[in-house]
Amino acid sequence: MEADTVIVGTGVGGLFSALCLPRDQKIIMITKSDLESSDSFLAQGGICMLHDKDDYDSYFEDTMKAGHYENRKESVDLMIRSSREIIQDLIDYGVDFQKQDTYDHENKAAGKDGNAEIQDIYAFTREGAHSRPRILFHADITGKEITSKLLAQVKQLSNVTLLEYTTMTDIIVENEECKGILVQDKEGNEFEIHAENTIWASGGIGGRYKHSTNFPHLTGDALAISEKYGIRLEHLDYVQIHPTTLYSKKPGRRFLISESVRGEGAVLLNSKKERFVNELLPRDVVTKAIREEMEKEGTDHVWLSMVKLGKETIMGHFPNIYQHCLEEGYDVTKECIPVVPAQHYFMGGVWVDSDSKTSMEHLYAVGETSCNGVHGANRLASNSLLESLVFAKRAANKISGAENEVKVREL
Repeated sequence: MEADTVIVGTGVGGLFSALCLPRDQKIIMITKSDLESSDSFLAQGGICMLHDKDDYDSYFEDTMKAGHYENRKESVDLMIRSSREIIQDLIDYGVDFQKQDTYDHENKAAGKDGNAEIQDIYAFTREGAHSRPRILFHADITGKEITSKLLAQVKQLSNVTLLEYTTMTDIIVENEECKGILVQDKEGNEFEIHAENTIWASGGIGGRYKHSTNFPHLTGDALAISEKYGIRLEHLDYVQIHPTTLYSKKPGRRFLISESVRGEGAVLLNSKKERFVNELLPRDVVTKAIREEMEKEGTDHVWLSMVKLGKETIMGHFPNIYQHCLEEGYDVTKECIPVVPAQHYFMGGVWVDSDSKTSMEHLYAVGETSCNGVHGANRLASNSLLESLVFAKRAANKISGAENEVKVREL
């Protein structure tokens, strides 16, 4: 097969790359499973946005602090300064974020003249390690809301071909440049997709772990290929463990209990129903505290209580979590649920520059596959969707020859 650009993965990084590329480009997108089995669909909490110009310093510091100051400052700056543009792109594509209770549908925003800013219209929540609310959300299925709307837009594009159940097995290399990929379909047939540019948006490494919130087919394929060709990798040991997944003895993917649950006031309790940690500390700190408590008590989980949030907040903000827990036998409006840490996110990956270019010509990487340095050693909650979208757009602009409007600045 022939294409101008081939994209590996149909999560937000891959989909937004396709939407940002010129419509006269022939694009082929592949995914190992069905179109909706990407971790982007699973993101519960939300997506960060620079709330206003006075929020820049605190947002930057929150991201750096969560990442143990091992973040690439230039990338953090690009993400934050691009955030409002990206959120507006999503709104234009039909993404429905939660609006404020005071929002006036007829007059744009209560008390405004009709030219309302995003922060005047939409509701914001706060999650662990954030110094203020700056997270837009859609109930507790923000990832599904964003990814499904982007997928619907891509399906309308006549220049994009989508191939499900198709696995990348290698890349095509000529004169040390990437010229496409080798793939295998579900029948075992192998074929080549030749392309001027290739974008890896193939997700994380959760499929390599016994306990993970990721889909099991996400096994870090791009990492193995990178090792084969000497493509630069970075921080392969930077793996984030999410502190609160629903404890179960059943095999398979662990159900995530969003960071925003604790951001709204849920508390962690030990077997004696005593609180033992500040729930709004960074994820790695909370995870360490949970593991220490489990070891001290000889238990295989701790407890999370959402009761103080109240039934109205739980049903309005966290309906998916409520329903899933109910199916597992727990009514979160009345009782605690057992939670345990599990592998969640990969901050390392294929090294890329500020335009998402890898160390091999004509090969780009975006989303969890890549390492642009935004997250440092530990990702700040709800930065992942934003980071994927910002750097997917930068990759598309670089490929198409368009200028990236937000420039890298020295910090």
